[in-house]
Amino acid sequence: MVDGSDGSAPEQPQLSRSREANWPAVLIFIHIHLLALYGTWLLFTEIKLLTFIFFLVLVMVAMLGMTTGAHRLWAHRSYKASTGLRITLMLFQTLAGVGSIYDWVQYHRLHHAHFATEDDPYDYNKGFVYAHFLTRLRKLSPHQEKLKAAIDMSDLESDSVVMFQKKLYWVLYAVLFLLLPLNAPLEYWGDSILSATFVIGFLRYFVVLHASWLIDSAICVWGLKPGEKSPPDTNAVFIITKSFWPHYHYLVPYDYKSGEYGTYDSGCSTAFIRVWAALGLATDLRTVETGTVQKALADSAKTKKNLKTCIDSAVTHQQLPEEHYLKRG
Repeated sequence: MVDGSDGSAPEQPQLSRSREANWPAVLIFIHIHLLALYGTWLLFTEIKLLTFIFFLVLVMVAMLGMTTGAHRLWAHRSYKASTGLRITLMLFQTLAGVGSIYDWVQYHRLHHAHFATEDDPYDYNKGFVYAHFLTRLRKLSPHQEKLKAAIDMSDLESDSVVMFQKKLYWVLYAVLFLLLPLNAPLEYWGDSILSATFVIGFLRYFVVLHASWLIDSAICVWGLKPGEKSPPDTNAVFIITKSFWPHYHYLVPYDYKSGEYGTYDSGCSTAFIRVWAALGLATDLRTVETGTVQKALADSAKTKKNLKTCIDSAVTHQQLPEEHYLKRG
């Protein structure tokens, strides 16, 4: 019999880091991609103009829900939104069909917390195909599940809009993502069942899926490849120039100006946030001003502290002029 009287804590068993195949996901994604091919053929040969416009609108609205909603608002808290705007973005995000806001944000925060390590489910060191697609075909390892469970989600748990969607997600998915979009071309402008099913159904899902996945794998496309950064011991270049967007985003994830697709301070999503701010629907937009960056760099050089730590500290003391548009509302 082992005597534990020495007061030492029992050693915790090591959880497996291997990831098993998610066979339902494999089958679903195979069918979506194959059927989307036929949807592409119909897009160019058969569908009515109104169906094509409807297809574009659904895709753009869904991506606004992902970029300005799930990503910038809920995952990174880059601004605050009114109740009406939060409800609207929740409905838009449901149109993406990638799971509830709560679940998506939890995965994305796990990605940021363990970025570029083997615990990162979208580890870009393994290449674009893995980070963008192959990882979606696997379950998280037991070790990753434990890390995911430790992610702080208290802010979302106190958000009634997010928790309402989480509770009723599959009902909202059936009505908003499937029933209403598929019925509209048939009911309102007399397009065919084939067009509604394969273009508004499968092809739309294909496009929205890959656009949503790109939020996590964008660094593989627009960032530097592993080992290319010079000098390798500093990230100052990304802060000074705000270039190579993905690297800047992983240093300062709460900057509302960071676009999802290789841009900074431009793009449709950033423009929409500014419009909402002008209307008083979005407030407390967070960004890093040039003067703040300079102070953080000086502090990092003087104290030898991590640059990200110095930036986070400098942002808390960032003083914007009273007339600055970010202070509206």
